[in-house]
Amino acid sequence: RRDVLVLTPWLAPIVWEGTFSRDILDAQYLQKNLLTGVVTFALEKYWFFIEGFMSSANKYFLAGHPVNFYLFTDSPEKIPHLQMAPENHLFVIPVQDDPRWQGISRSHMDILSSYIQRQFQHEVDYLYWVDINVQLLAHVGVEIIDALVATISSWQVTPQQDKASETHPESQSAIPEGQGDFYYTASFYGGSVAEVYKLSRACSAGLVEDTENGIEGPWHHESHLNRYLLQHRPTRLLSPEYYWDTEL
Repeated sequence: RRDVLVLTPWLAPIVWEGTFSRDILDAQYLQKNLLTGVVTFALEKYWFFIEGFMSSANKYFLAGHPVNFYLFTDSPEKIPHLQMAPENHLFVIPVQDDPRWQGISRSHMDILSSYIQRQFQHEVDYLYWVDINVQLLAHVGVEIIDALVATISSWQVTPQQDKASETHPESQSAIPEGQGDFYYTASFYGGSVAEVYKLSRACSAGLVEDTENGIEGPWHHESHLNRYLLQHRPTRLLSPEYYWDTEL
């Protein structure tokens, strides 16, 4: 494709529809005998999205390949019966809610890193975070698999020039003006278990330090995610096609 940017300045591929062969990638993935996990949180009223997310993800996320879905929820009793594909498995993990949603965004990075260390690193090779209020409308295949993967926000399809993710200079998520690459959504990211562990540990530590200093950024964990990915650039980027905002 010549109509879009397909390579970053640090030579990481940007995946758009039409820039890869799914058949070739599927064959390579199968040879490696890999297992991929998906983490999502459904707290408070977000239990409402479970059925829509799970039915679409079960159908479209790495279809034909085994996937472990890890659903963290404070309402396990509200989960409807879900018919999973034979190769997929759903694991429901009870978790306590936080009275402030900002607290949820702070704690989920800590919960993610804890479960990677305790459980996920022994069960899957790759791990992806996907927000629960998503419905997949088409195949999301193994073209997303790489060591550290980020998704470009649908609100910004070109590299950042003069916009920082966080303007508070004392925040652990602050990005100096003009130093950003792309703006990444915190709604869809992932990679190898080892890389996602390092990312979640770093973001959790930054969120804790900001809280101790009385700083609460406008985009919370997304700001910290963008700071981390500026310092540890992703090895693969997914185009805004992969997480499109229906308002646009």
